[in-house]
Amino acid sequence: MFALILDDAVLNNMLMAEAIRGLPDCEPRAFVEPRDALAFVQDHAADISIAISDYDMPGMNGIAFIRAARCVPGFEHVPIVMVTSMDQRPLRREALESGATDFLAKPFEAFEVRARVSNLVALNRARLEQSDRAAWLAREVSAATATIQAREREIVTLLMKAAEHRDTETGNHVARVAGYVALIAEGLGLSSADVSQLSLASTMHDVGKISVPDAILLKPGPLTFDERAEMELHAERGRRILEGSSSLMVQLAAEIAATHHERWDGKGYPLGLSGEDIPLCGRIVAVADVFDALISERPYKKAWTQAEALSHLQAQAGHHFDPRCVTVFCRAMNKTKADGDPAARSAA
Repeated sequence: MFALILDDAVLNNMLMAEAIRGLPDCEPRAFVEPRDALAFVQDHAADISIAISDYDMPGMNGIAFIRAARCVPGFEHVPIVMVTSMDQRPLRREALESGATDFLAKPFEAFEVRARVSNLVALNRARLEQSDRAAWLAREVSAATATIQAREREIVTLLMKAAEHRDTETGNHVARVAGYVALIAEGLGLSSADVSQLSLASTMHDVGKISVPDAILLKPGPLTFDERAEMELHAERGRRILEGSSSLMVQLAAEIAATHHERWDGKGYPLGLSGEDIPLCGRIVAVADVFDALISERPYKKAWTQAEALSHLQAQAGHHFDPRCVTVFCRAMNKTKADGDPAARSAA
């Protein structure tokens, strides 16, 4: 580490360099031209432990040098000592306001220079160590968060594999729904982190269907009243499967599982919630889920066209669906139509 010394008098530079020679992290680098010293700061900001500057110099005085040096990235907190006369109190005030850390009086004593420089360098070293530790902690937190997120994704994958054993279409359906959910969430102005979390959580919206008998789940024709009642239990069962987790993402998935069949007009299930009493996540997934179901071929129906499905959503806005979710989804679908299938944008 370097100790930058700036004085237009070569002799003063030599005396200052001799005074600090041998101090840790204080290899002297002396300059007589402020602009040369500033160029050194710009090239070696991270390698300078302290700067010592005279005030009265031609072209650029010490205060102007300090102001310019403080603007160099990485040099904002490096100690800067200004060498002044004891009777220059107004100058000292201006120097402090410009970014000076401490002062040395002219003529300076070598023992005082060593003591002050040593203390300031030690304080700066402690600051750097604290900064390094903070950066290390941030990296550790980031790594731990990534591990947690990877485990959550693993949970999702395992649950979806279990569901796919019941219905081979499930995996494709949840991936498409996740992409549509992301479109709606982005259109509503959710943060990128919330969009990602919601998109991933939505893949578990139908996990409760693993409890539905094959005779009902795969039935090629309309369901009877009793069969429909059994099918509708999947929302509550999905909530029960997912509830109690310490994971915020799984908690969100439980809420989605329980509410994605609620209707804006209160005629949905299992709780008959209406309007904004339905959690936003459930309202978003309701639109994405129904849209994908409509445009997909099922044992009991042919696939609708995208235009037909969008028209149905718009007709049911304010009845089945949250009008705002329908509006942003239709706008996003029309905007991305030329770019290919937007459902490819999944949580993964």
